[in-house]
Amino acid sequence: MLPIQYNFDLKNANTLGLPAVASHFLPLTDPAQLFELCQNPGLKALPWRVLGGGSNLVLPEQINALVIAVALKGRRLLREDDEAWYVAAAGGESWHEFVAWTLAQGWAGLENLSLIPGTVGAAPVQNIGAYGVEVKDCLYELTAYSLADGHARVFSAAECQFAYRDSCFKQAEAGKWLIGEVVFKLSKSASIKTNYGDIGQELAALGLPLSASAVAQAVINVRQRKLPDPAVIGNAGSFFKNPVVTAELRGQVLAAHPELVSYPAGPDHYKLAAGWLIERAGWKGRQLGPAGMYQKQALVLVNHGGATQNDIASLTAAVQADVKEKFDVELEAEPVWW
Repeated sequence: MLPIQYNFDLKNANTLGLPAVASHFLPLTDPAQLFELCQNPGLKALPWRVLGGGSNLVLPEQINALVIAVALKGRRLLREDDEAWYVAAAGGESWHEFVAWTLAQGWAGLENLSLIPGTVGAAPVQNIGAYGVEVKDCLYELTAYSLADGHARVFSAAECQFAYRDSCFKQAEAGKWLIGEVVFKLSKSASIKTNYGDIGQELAALGLPLSASAVAQAVINVRQRKLPDPAVIGNAGSFFKNPVVTAELRGQVLAAHPELVSYPAGPDHYKLAAGWLIERAGWKGRQLGPAGMYQKQALVLVNHGGATQNDIASLTAAVQADVKEKFDVELEAEPVWW
């Protein structure tokens, strides 16, 4: 018997803290439950939504769907060779706890991605990234389960079609799969990356010998200073993608604003710092109704209390419009909207 729950309150299951109620809810603890779901005509007739850690979602107040919360657990070393360790984690594992566990085993590679909220299974969907590292850099393969029939399929890293904050699971394969397990290839000769953001400066302040664990601690310190704790103030982390623009457009913005923060992003393109654009457009620490942009980091949208999906949409549109007007740059929101 499937443990379906009805009219389930999801306010505490999304880090923005938005009011949301799911008409049907199931915590998935075994992939075999998907087969049972697929044999149930009544449940199959509903739309299905897959919920991870809720850290990258903007939820409506009423969700007339079956929300499947990924609660699959487990992590293990699959094998190792002369080049790497191959480490597997279930989709419902906490991302940060998994990263900390790999580092405790002496396996480097994911340290720059410390303290990112959410689950292991959600990480490839968004191709999460921070401080010069993305999930795609270490992902070897993943096992996903079809929401149509419950059968498993292994996706190689190439088949995931990773791009900046993107994958096939947000594009052609969106809404078709539940990621049950992810395998990472952690190189035994991985280089430690410290030249992005404030990491080098934080490492110097810590005074620790250079190591993957030291980098992780530096990342944690920086993130804790800049980003609000969702348990204290609702947020979904960095809310907008750093826009990638042509060298020509970057040159136009740079001519008017020599202090522009930007990075090379391939031939004839640059990535602009969205937080810098938002702050210069006057939105750092500014509210629109119960939602606003965080006072310590303009890239973070926060719920000051009582915000709904409509409030988040209004603020998103206002920030996008002002950045477009001031810089002629289009901002795109990172989170998934249900």
